Amino acid sequence: MTKRIAFQGEPGAYGHQACVEARPDYEPLPCATFNSAIEAVRKGDADLGMIAVENSTYGRVGDVHTLLPESGLHIIDEAFVRVHINLLGKPGAQVDQIKTAAGHIVILPQCGKFLREKGISPVISPDNARAAMDVAAGEDMTAGALASEMAAEIYGLNVLARHIEDHDRNTTRFLIMSRELDLSRRGKHGMVTSFVFRVRNIPAALYKAMGGFATNGVNMTKLESYMVGGHFTATQFYAEVEGHPDDRNVQNAMEELDYFTDHIRLMGVFPAAPRRHEKASS
Repeated sequence: MTKRIAFQGEPGAYGHQACVEARPDYEPLPCATFNSAIEAVRKGDADLGMIAVENSTYGRVGDVHTLLPESGLHIIDEAFVRVHINLLGKPGAQVDQIKTAAGHIVILPQCGKFLREKGISPVISPDNARAAMDVAAGEDMTAGALASEMAAEIYGLNVLARHIEDHDRNTTRFLIMSRELDLSRRGKHGMVTSFVFRVRNIPAALYKAMGGFATNGVNMTKLESYMVGGHFTATQFYAEVEGHPDDRNVQNAMEELDYFTDHIRLMGVFPAAPRRHEKASS
């Protein structure tokens, strides 16, 4: 039976590209939203989910971090995709003809300089590949789409301008989600443990909670906060640390964290991608 991996977007989306690059032996399953991609995995319609979480130019992707803790899924891997943005148009169209370019709200700022220089008005689309699909289906020769070369091939569009992103290292990070937590692996480049937590309502709780990682020599590579349920006083944190939960120093740090929190949930344990080291050395 063919294994499937769900992603947000239409065929040709950057999530589709991530699936092909990171899990070439899985059949990509397009889903309208991140929530529906997560639901496909949860219900068993897909074995894995490819979820975009952050972009090196744009930052954090929407409300993804609020979806993950309640998804019931676990992070088993990460993937980094070099996002090359291309201006696509109907066959016969020229760059100087294009008046509008549609793309996901996340991608528009990533190529803002090019759009301004060319006098092209950005248009928000639910998905980059959907933008390409709409341009292909329409008759407007002045309409363009901001998408991948894969999308151009799928929908029969021409690439009018290649690699128009503002930054030459424009990269999106994806998390690969599964129904099962995998604690059995050890990665060549180390392991990453991810979790969410809420601190107790006492003075300096966050400062004290973080102290355990410093004193135990555990490197925290990510700490992000977001509100829970729309309440300003209910703040949840998403964190990633280097190491495995079975490592003694990680265990000690988590024990100290537990003392100052009223909620901790292990989200995943996965091998650190080589890309992490490339970014650190650049």
